[in-house]
Amino acid sequence: MDEPGLKQYCARVWIPDAEEVWKSAELTKDYKNGDASLHLMLEDGTNIDHKLDPKTKNLPYLRNPDILVGENDLTALSYLHEPAVLHNLKVRFIDSKLIYTYCGIVLVAINPYETLPIYGTDIINAYSGQNMGDMDPHIFAVAEEAYKQMARDERNQSIIVSGESGAGKTVSAKYAMRYFATVSGSASEANVEDKVLASNPIMEAIGNAKTTRNDNSSRFGKYIEIGFDTRYRIIGANMRTYLLEKSRVVFQADEERNYHIFYQLCASAHLPEFKNLRLSSANDFLYTRQGRSPVIDGVDDTKELCTTRNAFTLLGINESYQMGLFQVLAAILHLGNVEIKDRDSDSSLIPPNNRHLTAFCELVGVTYQDMAQWLCHRKLKTATETYVKPLPRLQATNARDALSKHIYAKLFNWIVEHVNKALITNVKQHSFIGVLDIYGFETFEINSFEQFCINYANEKLQQQFNMHVFKLEQEEYMKEQIPWTLIDFYDNQPCINLIEAKMGILDLLDEECKMPKGSDDSWAQKLYNTHLKTCSLFEKPRMSNRAFIIQHFADKVEYQCDGFLEKNKDTVNEEQINVMKASKFDLLVELFQDEEKATSPTGQVPGTGGRTRLSIKPDKGRDTKSKEHKKTVGCQFRNSLQMLMETLNATTPHYVRCIKPNDFKLAFSFDPKRAVQQLRACGVLETIRISAAGFPSRWTYQEFFSRYRVLMKQKDVLPDKKLTCRNVLEKLVQDQDKYQFGKTKIFFRAGQVAYLEKLRADKLRAACIRIQKTIRCWLARKKYLRKRCAAITIQRFTRGYQARCLAKFMRRTQAATIIQKYQRMYVEKRRYRQKQAAALAMQTILRAYMARQKYQALLREAKAVIIQKRIRGWLARCWYKRCLHSIVYLQCCIRRMRAKRELKKLKIEARSVEHFKKLNKGMENKIMQLQRKIDEQSKENRTINDRLVGLESSYTAESERMRGELGRLRGVEEDAKNKANQVSSLLEELERLKKELSATQQEKKTIEDWAQKYRDEMEKMVSELKDQNGLLKKEKDDLNRSIQEQSQQMTEKMTRAIAQETQQLETDLNEERSRYQNLLTEHLRLEEKYDDLKEEMNVSKPGHKRTDSTHSSNESEYTYNSEYAELEDGSRAREVRKLTLNTSLTLKLQKRLTELEQEKQSLRNELENKEEQFQRARFKKARGAELEYESLKRQELESENKKLKHDLAEMRQSLLGNAATGAGAPGSPAYKVLLDQLNASCEELEVRKEEVLILRSQLVSQKEAMHHKETMTEPSVYAADVSKLKDAEVKQAYVGLKDTNRSAAPDFHKLNEDGELWLVNQGLKETIRLLEQQLQTQRRTYDNEVEALRGELQNVKEENNRQQQLLAQNLQLPPEARIEASLQHEITRLTNENLVRCGDLMEQLEKQDRTIRKLKKQLKVYSKRIGEMGAGQTEGQTSPGQMVDEPIHPVNIPRREKDFQGMLEYKKEDELKLVKNLILELKPRGVAVNLIPGLPAYILFMCLRHADYVNDDQKVRTLLTSTINSIKKILKKRGDDFETVSFWLANTCRFLHCLKQYSGDEQFMKHNTSRQNEHCLSNFDLAEYRQVISDLAIQIYQQLIKCMENILQPMIVSGMLEHETIQGVSGVKPTGLRKRTSSIADEGTYTLDSILRQLSAFHSTMCQHGTDPELIKQVVKQQFYIIGAVTLNNLLLRKDMCSWSKGMQIRYNVSQLEEWLRDKGLMTCGAKETLEPLIQAAQLLQVKKKTDEDAEAICSMCLALTTAQIVKVLNLYTPVNEFEERVSVAFIRTIQTRLRDRCESPQLLMDTKMIYPVTFPFNPSSLALETIQIPGSLNLAFLTRV
Repeated sequence: MDEPGLKQYCARVWIPDAEEVWKSAELTKDYKNGDASLHLMLEDGTNIDHKLDPKTKNLPYLRNPDILVGENDLTALSYLHEPAVLHNLKVRFIDSKLIYTYCGIVLVAINPYETLPIYGTDIINAYSGQNMGDMDPHIFAVAEEAYKQMARDERNQSIIVSGESGAGKTVSAKYAMRYFATVSGSASEANVEDKVLASNPIMEAIGNAKTTRNDNSSRFGKYIEIGFDTRYRIIGANMRTYLLEKSRVVFQADEERNYHIFYQLCASAHLPEFKNLRLSSANDFLYTRQGRSPVIDGVDDTKELCTTRNAFTLLGINESYQMGLFQVLAAILHLGNVEIKDRDSDSSLIPPNNRHLTAFCELVGVTYQDMAQWLCHRKLKTATETYVKPLPRLQATNARDALSKHIYAKLFNWIVEHVNKALITNVKQHSFIGVLDIYGFETFEINSFEQFCINYANEKLQQQFNMHVFKLEQEEYMKEQIPWTLIDFYDNQPCINLIEAKMGILDLLDEECKMPKGSDDSWAQKLYNTHLKTCSLFEKPRMSNRAFIIQHFADKVEYQCDGFLEKNKDTVNEEQINVMKASKFDLLVELFQDEEKATSPTGQVPGTGGRTRLSIKPDKGRDTKSKEHKKTVGCQFRNSLQMLMETLNATTPHYVRCIKPNDFKLAFSFDPKRAVQQLRACGVLETIRISAAGFPSRWTYQEFFSRYRVLMKQKDVLPDKKLTCRNVLEKLVQDQDKYQFGKTKIFFRAGQVAYLEKLRADKLRAACIRIQKTIRCWLARKKYLRKRCAAITIQRFTRGYQARCLAKFMRRTQAATIIQKYQRMYVEKRRYRQKQAAALAMQTILRAYMARQKYQALLREAKAVIIQKRIRGWLARCWYKRCLHSIVYLQCCIRRMRAKRELKKLKIEARSVEHFKKLNKGMENKIMQLQRKIDEQSKENRTINDRLVGLESSYTAESERMRGELGRLRGVEEDAKNKANQVSSLLEELERLKKELSATQQEKKTIEDWAQKYRDEMEKMVSELKDQNGLLKKEKDDLNRSIQEQSQQMTEKMTRAIAQETQQLETDLNEERSRYQNLLTEHLRLEEKYDDLKEEMNVSKPGHKRTDSTHSSNESEYTYNSEYAELEDGSRAREVRKLTLNTSLTLKLQKRLTELEQEKQSLRNELENKEEQFQRARFKKARGAELEYESLKRQELESENKKLKHDLAEMRQSLLGNAATGAGAPGSPAYKVLLDQLNASCEELEVRKEEVLILRSQLVSQKEAMHHKETMTEPSVYAADVSKLKDAEVKQAYVGLKDTNRSAAPDFHKLNEDGELWLVNQGLKETIRLLEQQLQTQRRTYDNEVEALRGELQNVKEENNRQQQLLAQNLQLPPEARIEASLQHEITRLTNENLVRCGDLMEQLEKQDRTIRKLKKQLKVYSKRIGEMGAGQTEGQTSPGQMVDEPIHPVNIPRREKDFQGMLEYKKEDELKLVKNLILELKPRGVAVNLIPGLPAYILFMCLRHADYVNDDQKVRTLLTSTINSIKKILKKRGDDFETVSFWLANTCRFLHCLKQYSGDEQFMKHNTSRQNEHCLSNFDLAEYRQVISDLAIQIYQQLIKCMENILQPMIVSGMLEHETIQGVSGVKPTGLRKRTSSIADEGTYTLDSILRQLSAFHSTMCQHGTDPELIKQVVKQQFYIIGAVTLNNLLLRKDMCSWSKGMQIRYNVSQLEEWLRDKGLMTCGAKETLEPLIQAAQLLQVKKKTDEDAEAICSMCLALTTAQIVKVLNLYTPVNEFEERVSVAFIRTIQTRLRDRCESPQLLMDTKMIYPVTFPFNPSSLALETIQIPGSLNLAFLTRV
């Protein structure tokens, strides 16, 4: 190396060392070219001379600056070489306790041999959704990157986990699968993710074992494909296995174990279900005791078996299959204990009745004789004969072991196959992520066939890895458009060709296996002859002819040829297989059913999911031709490996390299030798070498500028950051080959970053020296100034005398100066005042002129408005007169037409009468006489009827009185009886009391005697006690003192105890409330899930489904089908089958509900019929003489009209009389009288108007009753006239008008000559017409007068207020500003006046609309009544020519209520419209801005009040139910909209408060007014509904918190941690390949201001919606908890954020949050306390961390942090500059020792999903319900105020 830094003094280098691999040393003398050695000093102070290689003259490796040591990514190191990598891993592992480190695209994982709390669900949630470089290295980060790339790039992914045994491959793969299962979930309810995780304990039980290097070592390779659907949810998995170590079944080395399942069965042998297996301790079986280590520390095999069985059950392998598996495993153990003895040298035998063989045969269902026969014999076949040959004991034992291995391999494959079946679903797989858990490079003292296959697989994987790394480097250079040259990297293709090419090692091995007399020796000779001279990677050991050496990419490995052929053949005795096939045990037969294919090396059984079977056995029964095509184990392994490589090449790979830090399983112990060996073997150093060959250090331009800004001068800084960096680099680094400029990054060669860091450190050091120099200068100057001050003091006293002498002269001079000053001042002051007066006069004239101009403009504008108003009014009146004239003309025409018809009819009748008179002249007198008689009889009948009516009324009153008297007498009689009974009981009680009195007197006498005796004794005792009293007083005083002291102590203790108990109770209450709210949340979640499933079922079910009418109408408003539109048909069918029972039950309930509704409707109809009959009966009894009443009513109305006219005239005169004098100003007596008269007139006029309308309708009904004949004769005429009109309401009005104004046709059979009845009818008609005219005239006059009075009143009020404000402000302003202020006030007044007029017009318009709607409704009602009465009269008449005297309805004129009661009335059919307009279609933004807060809640409660007022139980229930369901529906639809959720949270709380405030409970009525107490609910107790609404409010609150969390989550980390609020405090450290989010604020990134703006937006929105202040405090507290928790969690997971400068940034950010709380007045809401953990973590980053005093201070300061969090922060603390120091390991241990006694949770991260329990304190409203106005924008015109 020729780095310039190496030639300097004090340069630090790495030198090789035999023990530690590399040692650090420091150069003590400058190096010069040509020196043969370097003068170095080790870290322990030893001086050495390091000899350089005379041939190469290579210099030692340079050390990286301390600031770069401990980086997350090894590629961030400036010097990339082996010692730097090893040192960085060691520092992170030992000092920081960090087991994960990035090395480019590789995650290096070091096994800590200790359980770490970094794999919980909270950690998974923290890494979910994060970029890979944004968080500290972790297996979860790799899994998240794979998951994200799968979803983003639509490409399958692979995670390749490799490493030697004991490095932690299985655990890493397990955690990766757990991450996928937790983050993605499953696509159905089958819990596929649980099944995927459940496969781990099964595969560990049957495929893992204890070795000398690992307690849970995987003895097979596996590749698990986790399948995902289009939504990237887990739908299944598939597993492939590779090269199971079958030899472990029959042999284990010392300190090793067989597979775990055997020991689990032996440990559970005492269970009842395992009695028939005949198992015992593991030490009793040969296959489990050879390793002499049957127990693993800390592992309970019995519990592990329970876990395994549960996993089997979850995967669908039932209990019978499980017992069958355990039966086969127990049989293998018994087979291993079968003892085979020598019969002679060439044969063997098994003693008869061997209990283990008997147990084996019984367990597997085969015959004892056959098994004993073929264990000791084998069958040989020739071309003509078959021989049975006995086997020696050794061969028989080998055959027995081969059978055991074969059975276990078959069982292993069967389990893998069924696990795959359980993990495969019918849902189509969209993509997958594969997790490869495969063995790493292995080299032992004796390496055999297994190690050869393992290293061959690693050669293939290393080749794929090298190509991928090179490809990524090339793509990066091409993307950045920088020139690049081909990087030379190690290509291991020659080694792969040596193994797998034609005539390679595997090819020669298969050829030798086919030879009849092939042996390991002959195969070795073939290898020597073929490759020894042709391949440099193949070598022969010097001292052996049965071994060979291969130069792998990691190291040279010597393989022993013994056993290669046998293991490659993997043979088993065919006769033993036939015995197994003949078994009566079904499971065993199933295992061997494909043996014709499986036992032969020529075939491969296709497994499900692409799994490759490797445990292949030879079939001796196949013919010679088939044997030529047999596939050996090596051939199959090569094929399966090729398939694996094709799969990996088709995916995006992610690499995890597991490192074993030591061979003794010591926690956090690092052996450099073993680590370097594995780093070389796993390809990490190759990655480093490839990176170092190019440009390993990469910076963005912004990061480079921020870091090395100190090296630039002000003139070098240009607006273009890219050009600035280019210019600076050209000055700092002369060799342009050391860096390249890309599009977005700067690329540096190895060592350049260290050089730049050195320049930066030198610059900062020089700046520090300058600061020190300045401070020392300041201190010296201070000392000099003190000396100078002393000298000056001496001089002062010396010169004092001279100063006093000079004082007299100076005083005289000063006096003269003062005289001159005042004289000159007077002159200048007078001149200034003259100028000021002139200027003020000019300003006054100018401002007055401007004011007059402005006033004239405003006056012209006002007059123009008045002119426009008058003209528009005149135009409106003209239009009205034309319309009125047209209507009158129309009426005249119609009446003329009717009069013509009447005249024609009368003429016809007159002609007929004249003719009759001519013919019957003599009959005329007789008719007149008869007519008189009829009149007299009519009068008599009338008189008799009146008498009968009077008698009937008197009789009725008398009967009622008698009935009342009879009831009273009966009550008196009953009271008398009760009194008699009471008298008898009282007499008995008196006798009893007398007896008790006598007994009491006797007892009293006895007690008095005893008391006398006791008194004497007490006197004696008192005398004695008095003597003792004196003695006790002294003791009393002493005791009092001690008692007082104790009482004080006890009081203090009790106070503390009570405080603690209170705090504990509050904590328990909050926990209970939180538990309840969590249960409520879970209940609501399940309810929503049920609703979704029901909706899905409804969608999937064909045909129409009947539902409840209310429910269906509500549900029809919104349709939710987006969530389930993408579900597959298979999963939907399964879910429908699951819900069949619920569906049938729902249909039955709906049918029953329909029947009940029909029954209820029939009962209601029957009740209405009864009520109608009762009303008719009452009407028939109560009708009387109305005509007189009608005339009296008309007279009363006329008098009232005259009175009103008189009052209006007086008011008009008073206004005209007082207009000039100003007597009608507000507050004057005349003004008050006028206002009172106006209000009274308005109310009276409204009442009279309603009475006139009702009277008119009554008159119409009376005339219809009197003239029913005319009704019968003219319906066709009216129908013809009405048919010309279009509008239904206009038709009804027209019919009513004609009925009112038409005259009855005279009936000449009943009229006398004078036409008395016709005259009466005409008079009635004229009276009605007169009343109508008076009403119209009065209405027009009233409207005009009211409008004028309102305008004048408003003008007077505003003028008064304006004058007062103007006067007050003018008094405070200076004179020159008064004119401008007066003009401003005048403008404001005119603007307000216009606004008020507009508002008045809008109110009048709304009022007119309401009046029109009311009149239309009344008109409809009256028309309906007229129709009913006419129909009834038609039915009741006897003949067309006979008139029946029907009693007439009495006139009932209700009085108008003057005050509203705060209720809203609506019809039952309008309930859905109410809910739709007020809840479902309401836009919160417009309501919150324009209307009062909580208006929907008030409207709903007012409707509820009316339902309670009319005592309608069903209406109350349906309204509340519809309201709750609609709110839930709108939240389900727009639950992610903060404004919607906040709006309905505020309204739900307000509705809840209204239910409490008006419930009638005294505790809620304390703050009510008397008027509000009158509005309390009177009929229903809605306490249960209050609880339901409270639960709904809790749900909305939690939805609000979730919505806020989703909005704040992306801002928190960027704004609180990454953004530099204080610019320049911290610089960006060098980063590696995994670029994290820059801490420099780019455009679009979130800052602290973004968070504060968002918080302000939340707060303002809730305030606009009228949310309760206490609820706002709880929301803010939850917001701050989320901010603090997310920030702290990211701080604990990011090493680059744990520095002194970042602590300052965090504290500043927290202070800004506190300032926000202070501005909003929320400091008391508890939000600041939630930030306490974050504040303490920031303080921990800034405090001193060296001495024991510092440790004590940290322990006392960090009370809100757990021990794990404190230790984590200290471990992660990283200096950003060289002046900072790392935290020593000893200091961290001191902290741990001091915090050992803390009782706290071991959880590292804070729970970001935790929600504080919410409460809703009662907040009554002061708003009066009767004052609430409903705006027209809500479309609630169907509501009527009551």
